[in-house]
Amino acid sequence: MATTESDSLDVEAIRADFPILEREFGDQQLVYLDNAATTQKPDQVIDAISDYYRETNANVHRGLHQLSQEASIAYETAHDRVAEFIGASGGREEIVFTKNTTESMNLVAYAWGLNELGPGDEVVLTEMEHHASLVTWQQIAKRTGAEVKYIRIDEDGRLDMDHAEELINENTEMVSVVHASNVLATINPVGDLADLAHDHDAYIFVDGAQSVPNRPVDVEEIDADFFAFSGHKLCGPTGIGVLYGKRHILDEMQPYLYGGDMITKVTYEDSTWNELPWKFEAGTPSIAQGIALAAAVDYVDEIGMEKIQRHENELAQYALEQFDQFDDIEVFGPPAGEHRGGLVSFNVEGVHAHDLSEILNDYAVAIRAGDHCTQPLHDKLGVAATARASFYIYNTKSEIDTLVEALDDARQLFA
Repeated sequence: MATTESDSLDVEAIRADFPILEREFGDQQLVYLDNAATTQKPDQVIDAISDYYRETNANVHRGLHQLSQEASIAYETAHDRVAEFIGASGGREEIVFTKNTTESMNLVAYAWGLNELGPGDEVVLTEMEHHASLVTWQQIAKRTGAEVKYIRIDEDGRLDMDHAEELINENTEMVSVVHASNVLATINPVGDLADLAHDHDAYIFVDGAQSVPNRPVDVEEIDADFFAFSGHKLCGPTGIGVLYGKRHILDEMQPYLYGGDMITKVTYEDSTWNELPWKFEAGTPSIAQGIALAAAVDYVDEIGMEKIQRHENELAQYALEQFDQFDDIEVFGPPAGEHRGGLVSFNVEGVHAHDLSEILNDYAVAIRAGDHCTQPLHDKLGVAATARASFYIYNTKSEIDTLVEALDDARQLFA
């Protein structure tokens, strides 16, 4: 891996780290523009997984032999590395490894929400929430008698902060908000929302699945009570996610899963819980994935999160400029700028997003089509589905040119 001395990325050097980008379909080079769904993995991460299984494979926290000790140290150190990466000064005690962002959300909803919410309490979400947040809090509210309210979005896809101030009040117990929308590319003012929540003694949960991979994030600067993201969107493996929680809150919460390793003492009558974060990591964890996540963090950190953010923004701006040439392409979300991330959701008039994706696949261009786990948002936008091109560190403007050429051909087919 290498970067230039300037503010730009050495994209060709970065691309060389990702073996899957060498794939061809027929005589066409893969153009992978589905990074909001999952990113590709560099050799450094693949090697970390392979090295673990080849040299260190053992269960953690269970054995006194050398392999178990090495695996335990590597797995625990991975928690420390992630804590450092997102600015969690409490270290590993504030970092729980889960399967993904969805499980992190469910952990808090069940371990905190079921115990703390009741009739008269309110959970405030946004109209752009991913199903991982919306469905989870919706169902917890049904069980507890709490009410879910939604902060409106304006016609540009930004949050209506005046409405947020109206909704967040003395009845609010939790504000759960997506940091960066996986459809609109909106970057939400999560720090301001945290202030609003805390002014009313409520907690805030920030879904960072689409922000941590592509911009600097400091959970303490945001003042998030909970923050979650997934490793597979950050050049890491699938099957590993992160839940950050302020230590005093995690201390008070009951476990979500029960079993081995999350206990200190067990009798036939009762059990006591392990220290943080192991209290929330029952059973054999995703050891290889956790270690590889640390390798992924090292990889993007060496490149530089500011450079990654700048590169993605440049690609998104370029894509928006190219799409602007066509009167029949509708783009969703705010205009380019600091409040927009590195993806573009769009529709071509007269062409269903699914058909568009299939046609682009013939050109070896991989995009996403559908509701992107945001059905209520698509209902509000008045469309059944959107096409989405999402960019990352290894993408280039020439790949966007390929996308636009393929789009132009698709438009001709349906003309």
